[in-house]
Amino acid sequence: MTLDLHPGTEEELRARVAGLLTESRARSTTLTEAVDEADLVAQHSPLMSPLVWDLAHIGSQEELWLVRDVGGREPLRPEIDGLYDAFQHSRASRVELPLLTPAETRTYVAEVREKAFDALERTPLRGRRLVEHGFAFGMIVQHEQQHDETMLATHQLRAGAPVLRAPAPPPGTRPAARQVLVPGGPFTMGTSTEPWALDNERPAHPVDVPAFVIDTAAVTNAEYAEFVEAGGYDEPRWWSEVGWGHRVSAGLVAPQFWERDGSGSWYRRRFGAVEPLAADEPVVHVCFHEAEAYARWAGKRLPTEAEWEKAARFDPWSGRSRRYPWGDEEPTPEHANLGQRHLQPAAAGAYPLGASALGVQQLIGDVWEWTSSGWHPYPGFEVFPYPEYSRVFFGGDYRVLRGGSFGTAPAAIRGTFRNWDHPIRRQIFSGFRCARDATAAEAGAPSGRV
Repeated sequence: MTLDLHPGTEEELRARVAGLLTESRARSTTLTEAVDEADLVAQHSPLMSPLVWDLAHIGSQEELWLVRDVGGREPLRPEIDGLYDAFQHSRASRVELPLLTPAETRTYVAEVREKAFDALERTPLRGRRLVEHGFAFGMIVQHEQQHDETMLATHQLRAGAPVLRAPAPPPGTRPAARQVLVPGGPFTMGTSTEPWALDNERPAHPVDVPAFVIDTAAVTNAEYAEFVEAGGYDEPRWWSEVGWGHRVSAGLVAPQFWERDGSGSWYRRRFGAVEPLAADEPVVHVCFHEAEAYARWAGKRLPTEAEWEKAARFDPWSGRSRRYPWGDEEPTPEHANLGQRHLQPAAAGAYPLGASALGVQQLIGDVWEWTSSGWHPYPGFEVFPYPEYSRVFFGGDYRVLRGGSFGTAPAAIRGTFRNWDHPIRRQIFSGFRCARDATAAEAGAPSGRV
C-alpha cells in the first residue's frame, strides 16, 4: 500500500491512509506475537526498550495526535502518558516502570486504533496544516513503522531460537561499473512538496556540490572482511582519534554479530540463527567509526549527506531532483529491499531497477548508510509539528544515515529522508558505501562511469 501524491478524491486518500495504518499495525502484531510474554516484558539490551513498551508507546503517540488533537476526544488513559514519553525515561530504565501488561497493552492500542479510524472518517483532510494531505495520519504511520524497525533490531539482539521467518532476497550481479562520477554543480536538496515529509527534510534548497566519485554498491561483507584480515582493527592510523579510543574501550574486533569458527571462517548471527557470512551482501551492524576507518584504509572516504542525496536524486540530464533514485513512483519489490520482506540485506546488484540516473544501486533499502555529516537543520528549518522530533537533537556528536534498510517500511523512506544516530551505534541495520574527491581530469569529464 502506497500514498498517491495526487489522490483523485479525499475518500480515496482516506482509503489509502487506512490501508497504511492497517499495514503498520499488522507488522507490529507480527513482531510482538512472535514471542511469549516473558520475552515481551524483558529487556534484551540496555540500548533497547522492552517490546511491550514500544507497542504501548506506539498507541500513546497515536492517541495524542489522532485521538486527542485531530479527533478532539478525551484521553483514554491519561495516567500512562508519562510512562510512554520517550524523553522522561531512558531505554535502560523502562523495564523498571509499572508498564501495562501485554494484555492491557493490546487492549489499549486496539481502543486507540478504533478511535483513530473514527477521526480519519470524520476529519476533513484539508484546511489545517496538521491534517492537510493526511499529514498527521502519515506521521503516525511513519512513527509506528519506525518503532517496528526498532523492535526488529530488538529481535536481532534477543537470545534464543529464531522466531521470525522470511524468504531470502533475490540474488545479485555486481554492477559492471564499480564507481561513477557525480558532476559538480548545484542541485535541489530536501523538499517543500512531499506531503508526508518530516520537518528536518524541509525546505527544499539549492546546494552546490563539487564533482565527486561514489561507489555503485555498498561495501560488502567480503570487502569488509579484507579490512579485518589486514589488521584494520589493530592500526590506529586508519581511525580518527575518537574512533580509535572507542575501538579500544569497546573492544571492537569485527562488526557486531560476526563470529569466527575454529578454522578461521567467519559466521554471523542473524535473528537467532548462526550462518556463514554472505560474501556479496552489504556489511551491516557497523558503527560510524568502523565505516570511516574502512574508507580510509581503502583510500576513500564516506560521502557527505549532500553528496549522498545528490547521487540518489539528481538527474543530470533533466537537472531535477527525483523523489527516489529510480524516479518519482513509489517503491515496489522490484526497486528495493524494504519492509521486512526479507530479514537480511540483498546482495550487491540485486535491484537494478532501483538504480539512480547515474547508475548508483541500492541507495534505498538493505542497509542504512553512514555519511560523514553531522546532524543539523537545513537553512529555513521550521519546527513542525513538535520540537522533540528533530530540533532537540540537532548538534552533538550525531552522524546522519541515509537510505533505509531491509527493516524500513516503504511509507517511512524516500530520497529526502534523514536519519541520525550516535557514531558508536551498531545495533541498528547500518552499513555504508565509499566516495572520494574527483580528480581534475574526472571533474571535467561527462557524468557516469570512471
